[in-house]
Amino acid sequence: MKKKSLYGMLFILIGALITVPIASGHLSGQEKHQNEEEGDLTVTNYNGETVTYSKKELKDMLTSVQYKVTQKDGTERAFENKYWDNTDEGIYVDIISKEPLFSSVDKYKSGTGWPSFTQPLAEENIVTKKDPGIFGSRTEVRSKEADSHLGHVFKDGPQPTGLRYCMNSAALEFIPKEEMAERGYEKYLDEFEQ
Repeated sequence: MKKKSLYGMLFILIGALITVPIASGHLSGQEKHQNEEEGDLTVTNYNGETVTYSKKELKDMLTSVQYKVTQKDGTERAFENKYWDNTDEGIYVDIISKEPLFSSVDKYKSGTGWPSFTQPLAEENIVTKKDPGIFGSRTEVRSKEADSHLGHVFKDGPQPTGLRYCMNSAALEFIPKEEMAERGYEKYLDEFEQ
């Protein structure tokens, strides 16, 4: 009898732990953006042009994984994404706004299966916010202009920063060093001269 009561209490406790974050809207993913489904996204691209995208236009422009990650705060699969093991020199920009976010100079092998960086290339293009969840709070990383969900930052990275910006490849476009000048990113070429 006592054993059944213990299991019953455990079941109720687990149910409460799951229900509270759901009821208060603290889950990432589809739940966060369900009220924004009809809204448009207005973005000032890296080249200064202001563009408004409907949800349909974004879905047509992005792959299903890119849309899920950037617009629904999703996470792509580890070790099965485009840039986790990319070692080419260049920069990573937001898939929608093309704002510069990270450099290959700051990329390192974290062993997580996602592209990881010690710091942003242009800190002014990054926004962080608390991301509460069932298993504790994390710090979410978003792009400033497009408000794309990029990933999370953790305090377990290598020096000099001690940070690990764990990003989703699906939120990024890689611009090889050789193409940076022609694509308008020449001011970041100095990154590679050190």
